[in-house]
Amino acid sequence: MSDSEFSAVLDLLAMLFFSWRICILAFLLTAAAVYDYRFQRIPNWLVLSGALFGVIYNTVLPPSPHDTILFPLTGLGLGLLLFLPLYLIHAMGAGDVKLLAMVGAILGPGDTFRAALATMIVGGVLAILFVLVRGKALRMLQNLVSLFQLGFLSVARGSKPDLQIEAGMSAGRLPYGVPIALGTIGYLVLRQLGFL
Repeated sequence: MSDSEFSAVLDLLAMLFFSWRICILAFLLTAAAVYDYRFQRIPNWLVLSGALFGVIYNTVLPPSPHDTILFPLTGLGLGLLLFLPLYLIHAMGAGDVKLLAMVGAILGPGDTFRAALATMIVGGVLAILFVLVRGKALRMLQNLVSLFQLGFLSVARGSKPDLQIEAGMSAGRLPYGVPIALGTIGYLVLRQLGFL
């Protein structure tokens, strides 16, 4: 291991264990992922307490001297806006949207956008693994074809598309708290190691 690699590992450990903001975020994300996996929901008290922590912490101890209360509030709003369209078409639950808003309140707007991108990549990979393991790949492909056909026909007719899939036709539900946790923590680790 070279000196620069060793230094990067030490920086990573320092970030994870000595940054209260990142340590608490990792704890909250892990709790949300476990709860979502076990019960298919993310508790409001967990998300609200994390968002409140983010707003207070980043207002009292801002990441840079020029940041104000707008830093966590902008991150919170961006987190809501990024996943709200997916909630509106029933692609994810409200708890998932609120969880990314909590991430935004803690990380601020720039890191929230990057964490959301990492979350979508992790979510896509996990969704593919999820349907393959459960033997539902054909069902997922049929649903995708149906969604594209419905969307295209609705646009051609000039009407609003109804992009909902009946429960019996679904390939299954992926608890999206897991990709949010893995994507966000993965992004922070890769950023700290200098890969991003």
